[in-house]
Amino acid sequence: MAKNVIVAQSGGPTPVINNSLRGVIEGCFDKPELFGTVYAGWHGIEGVLKEELLDLSAQNSDEIALLRTTPAAGSIGTCRYKLKGHQQEDFERVIEVMKAHDVGYFFYIGGNDSMDTAHKVSQLAAQRGLDIIAVGVPKTIDNDVGDSEFKLIDHTPGYGSVARYWALNVQNADQENAGSSPADPVLVLQAMGRKIGFIPAAARLADPKREMPLLILLTEAGLTLPELADQVNDMLKKHGRAVVVVSEGFDVGDIGARKDSFGHTEFGASQIQVGQAVINYLNQAGLPVPGSARMNVPGTDQRNGMMYASTVDLDEAYLVGRKAAEIAASGENGYMATTLRQPGNIYHVKFDKVPLEQVANSERFFPKHWIAESGVDVTDDFIAYAQPLIGTDWPAIPVVNGLQRYARLEPVFAEQLLPDYVPQNYR
Repeated sequence: MAKNVIVAQSGGPTPVINNSLRGVIEGCFDKPELFGTVYAGWHGIEGVLKEELLDLSAQNSDEIALLRTTPAAGSIGTCRYKLKGHQQEDFERVIEVMKAHDVGYFFYIGGNDSMDTAHKVSQLAAQRGLDIIAVGVPKTIDNDVGDSEFKLIDHTPGYGSVARYWALNVQNADQENAGSSPADPVLVLQAMGRKIGFIPAAARLADPKREMPLLILLTEAGLTLPELADQVNDMLKKHGRAVVVVSEGFDVGDIGARKDSFGHTEFGASQIQVGQAVINYLNQAGLPVPGSARMNVPGTDQRNGMMYASTVDLDEAYLVGRKAAEIAASGENGYMATTLRQPGNIYHVKFDKVPLEQVANSERFFPKHWIAESGVDVTDDFIAYAQPLIGTDWPAIPVVNGLQRYARLEPVFAEQLLPDYVPQNYR
């Protein structure tokens, strides 16, 4: 007998997150004998707690198809609500909602903390002897889910697109800097990624032959501001200009950091941008050429620009979503769908599964051996790893009257069967 489905998203979105959602939905639609009505938790696990379940089975199939090129999380919403171990009332509520709506399958799309939530739901269901299968679907632009040996997952859906964004962004920034360098010889670009360097490292994909005056500052390299200034000045003496990509987690001292509900630093919401602190230091210390340093801080466009999406990333995001549905269909509880690179000179991956307990709250770090000896670059091994992920072509994006055509899901919600509930974190 078919059981109903809840799929939800959590954390910061990506350009391809909705294609993973589409993969889960269409994978469930293909097996109506197992999967009944497919619901979306409106704004992640918060929507489950509030019993706000968007009926995806009631949507037009054309709109579901358009999820492929609908970026970010506007289709079903996301959240930064973390289910912590002591929040027993929240866990009880999740189970109550699932029982009330005859849910037998729970898919959670997200990063480390989301995999922890999926793991806790799978454990609770197993402890209660409930017929609920929980499966995780990986997502994060930071590429920090899994292990630093790349055995649990090779790369996370979302990373290939933000890497492509930075490759293209740095190409354009180099053109800007080349033209304006007599007045503005240093252009500093601040990249997302908290304290893990996969995103700023992708700047090297713009210039794999190292022809640009490009410096890449990863948090993991451990440089100080004076050491950074020395590197910039050396580049200026050699080339007369410099493009500097700095991680938002680069240590510049106190930036008045704010934390989100997961305990992660919100660099974009902090009082002083890291990039601003870098150019302030460079300008105050003085440059060996005329002019001054200036800064660009790309924001959430890094994770919502469908124009920059990698076609490889789009395809893999969809297939990892379908793999999650396949795992659930086989009756396997407590796994995350994963992407594993296969040996050989030609890039290809296989889609597999790993236990949620191995990835829940895991954190991958940028490998030290991928940081160049100079401390301001990455190695060719990183380029070989990341280059295939950005694809070789532009995504085909539907356009109507010059504007992108996104999926338009109708606000059809399941009938609420339980009393109103206020999540514990909001009391």
